[in-house]
Formats: sequence, C-alpha cells, structure tokens
Amino acid sequence: MFENNLKNAREDLDMTQTELGYIFGVSRSAIKSWENGYYTIPLLKLIKFCNMFDYSLDYIMGIIKRNIKYGPFTVDNIIISERLKSFRKSLKLSQQELCDKCRIAQTTYSGYERGKYLINTTNLYYLCKTFDISMDYLIGRINNPKISKEKETTVL
Repeated sequence: MFENNLKNAREDLDMTQTELGYIFGVSRSAIKSWENGYYTIPLLKLIKFCNMFDYSLDYIMGIIKRNIKYGPFTVDNIIISERLKSFRKSLKLSQQELCDKCRIAQTTYSGYERGKYLINTTNLYYLCKTFDISMDYLIGRINNPKISKEKETTVL
C-alpha cells in the first residue's frame, strides 16, 4: 500500500473522483484505488496529471510533503533510461545489486536502462525511496537528482 497525495491534490482542485476518472478514461473506482494506495497510478497517467495541474511527481507520490511547481514536460524514454543508468553507476552498483535493494527483477531493470520498457510507477517509487532520489529527476523533468527538503514550497 502506497501513501500518496493524489486525493489531496484532487480535492484542492475541487474535482470529484468521477471527474478525474473522466479525464483519464478510467472509472471512479480506479481513482479511488489509486488514492487509497491499493494500486499505483500508471506512470503516463501520473505524468499527465502532474503536467495538467502543475504538480511534482515527488509530491503526488508522497516522497515530499509540499508541492513544487516545475511546469509541464514531455516524456522521453531515452532520457529516463540514461538517467537510470547514470544514477546506478554513480552509486557504483551493478544492475543486480541495485535490483536486490529495490526488489526489481534484473531482466526488467535492464530493459528500463536500455529504453526497451518505460519504468513502471511502482519500481520508480521504490528506487526513489530506497536511494532518496527525485522521481521528477529520473523521468527528466528536473536536473537535480536529490530531493531538497529545504526548497519545498507550499503552492496549494
């Protein structure tokens, strides 16, 4: 079960679960499951939400306590794969060592680093929580990999 701020953000936008579901083409119960942390929101839908309403992925996924506005961006699987590989190498870890720490299958992670697959939200979350790195950084939205608690600003 994941703690996240999707419900808080939706309520701040004065939007119902049904209305948000309409935007994403999913049912109200899917939104409810995402908000309650029973299921994780698919990464592309999470990015769409953050782009539409100017939220940080780190905030929505509960990695930081306050939203930081970064503005919209376009998903680039090559940038994500390069950042994953670069970050792992900066830790001086093999793929297997990183995967063991984050409970990700090495073959799956290899596909992420090669750009064959887009990393899923769950694996991205565990990677960021384990190594205290920004989700917004790993997906190419910002250029600072570390989460700066001091620079968090309230915008809600």
